[in-house]
Amino acid sequence: MTFSIVAYDVESASWGVAVASKFLAVGAVVPWGRAGAGAVATQASANLSYGPDGLDLLSEGLSADEVVERLIAADGGRDSRQVGVVDAAGRGATYTGPECMDWAGGLAGDGFAVQGNILAGPGVVPAMAEAWREGADEPFDRRLLGALAAGDQAGGDSRGRQSAALRVWRAGAAYGGQLDIAIDLRSDDHRAPVEDLGRLLSLHNLYFGKPDPATLLPLEGALAEEVTALLARLGYSTLDAWAGTENFEERLVDGQLDPLVLEQLRAQGS
Repeated sequence: MTFSIVAYDVESASWGVAVASKFLAVGAVVPWGRAGAGAVATQASANLSYGPDGLDLLSEGLSADEVVERLIAADGGRDSRQVGVVDAAGRGATYTGPECMDWAGGLAGDGFAVQGNILAGPGVVPAMAEAWREGADEPFDRRLLGALAAGDQAGGDSRGRQSAALRVWRAGAAYGGQLDIAIDLRSDDHRAPVEDLGRLLSLHNLYFGKPDPATLLPLEGALAEEVTALLARLGYSTLDAWAGTENFEERLVDGQLDPLVLEQLRAQGS
């Protein structure tokens, strides 16, 4: 009833899971991760303990293969389980129990594990793996979403669509820098959840992404005058006040202006 990708990005030292299913709020069940340890997707007749137990094993330094072996060896219901794991070094492993409903299976390679059950056919998993490999130049979050979208386009869950989720873990990446949850997005009940997840990811990157230093504009002269006029039209005396209301604090830079912030300000003030 579910298809997912578990993956590791060496450049950013991030671990992530992207998942979709004809199941309400699949993001509450399948994806688990921990910065510096790895990530786990538990699905089919999901054993939720695979998530925290798998992360504990990964934190002890076990490889993805070893974690899968430990999890299923201790589970009498393993024949109906499906799990994907990527470890701290980016090694992937996947397991599909023989009693998982057709079509079911998985593929694992360097940096990823893809798996699915009750799929439209055997082409879904390879399509996801191919999209993952071809997306090497994309940002990690977009690469995960691209793999998920490829599975969706290949037929996805044979029963239909309902929910999707994207979670990424990176040390100190949460808002405020105290936790390791870089991205935690869910489309819990939607006719096109993978597309909706893409919309949410775009918003996430708009609000919480860091400005590109190469694109920053000097906030002076005609631009400063325009910004002042736009803010006045919206009822604000300072850029900080407007940005605080609209949640653009992460994109503010003293004496400079992020073009994405300017675009939003112009759209509201025009």
